[in-house]
Amino acid sequence: MSSAALPRPILSALCASLVGIGLARFAYTPLIPPLIAAGWLTPGGAAQLGAANLAGYLAGALSARRLAAPAGPVPPLRGMMLLAAVAFLACAVPLSPLWLLAWRFAAGLAGGAIMVLAAPAALPLVEPAHRGRAGGLIFAGVGLGIAASGTLVPLLLQAGLAATWAGLGVLALALTALGWGGWPQAVAPIAVEAASPAARPPAAVLAGLTVEYALNAVGLVPHMVFLVDFVVRGLGRGLAAGAVDWVLFGLGAVAGPVLLGRLADRVGFRAALRLAFLVQAAAVGLPAVANGSVVLAASSLIVGAFVPGIVPLVLGRVQALVADPVARDAAWRRATVGFAVGQAAAAYGFSALFAGGFGHALLFALGAAALVLAFVLDLALDRVSRRDHPALAVR
Repeated sequence: MSSAALPRPILSALCASLVGIGLARFAYTPLIPPLIAAGWLTPGGAAQLGAANLAGYLAGALSARRLAAPAGPVPPLRGMMLLAAVAFLACAVPLSPLWLLAWRFAAGLAGGAIMVLAAPAALPLVEPAHRGRAGGLIFAGVGLGIAASGTLVPLLLQAGLAATWAGLGVLALALTALGWGGWPQAVAPIAVEAASPAARPPAAVLAGLTVEYALNAVGLVPHMVFLVDFVVRGLGRGLAAGAVDWVLFGLGAVAGPVLLGRLADRVGFRAALRLAFLVQAAAVGLPAVANGSVVLAASSLIVGAFVPGIVPLVLGRVQALVADPVARDAAWRRATVGFAVGQAAAAYGFSALFAGGFGHALLFALGAAALVLAFVLDLALDRVSRRDHPALAVR
């Protein structure tokens, strides 16, 4: 892969992750305080919209392979990018809270399908020696979208909420157009195959990894949904301060996949994943006990790095555990769905707590606890696998 130019399929996949995840999910977070202040939504209603987006993400992850089965992944990828853009434009017309809820769900649906389909559509065209870097570039689109939303939303809000939604929609349409023609011309339709019984680790190990990934998703939800609202309304520091922390969150997300991938190359995916659980637990829990500007900046930057950065760590762990390609794909699909389930469940649960009068600190503390639990579970499963299946000790 040339360092001078980004291959078109990788550029298209980057645009897809930027639109479907970076903007369609994360641009909503800095909008929560203005939506509440303008009376478009109550605090509980705003949290419900965030939860609806994550529920849509789960639906998109579950349906992605069926969408791609008839004609390959490229048509649904283009369609999902368009859907994300249209969802922004539709939210510019606040007909009712239910209307906004439906379109936030649609935006999440687009993001979930894009997350499953985009990278596999582009990476096979990249030489194996460069796929790690290419994958990092694709997932960096998430961070670019977060950083863009943190800088653009405050500027667009000067023209009003409707103009902000519309501006984000126009940006999503422009990125969709940029990536439209770069997808591979011929990508085979995705067929659902039965996994080979060969070269599989014990089911408990893979099931445990899926649960750990879901718990990691739970740990990320407080920052993904409530960070800006905590800074702006919880601490009373204003939208500009919230935007700064959100931009730091996005900058972390840009660098996270590359840095964590290099860490895994040095220490192995198992050790890197365990370290990731502990570092995330500390960073997610920080706002529950301290709220200084430097502390919140560090927490935002670190947690942001893991939002896309945890993906290659878990994927690498799956690849180390499962040798058979078909079984590996099945294991990764289950892990991805587990992550989406964890996100949606935590979003609705935390939203209910928030609407019930519980403060932000409890949400951050619960997120940190979920990450500690993931670390403990990984240790426990490793002891069992070493005892009953010594061959897994080296994976």
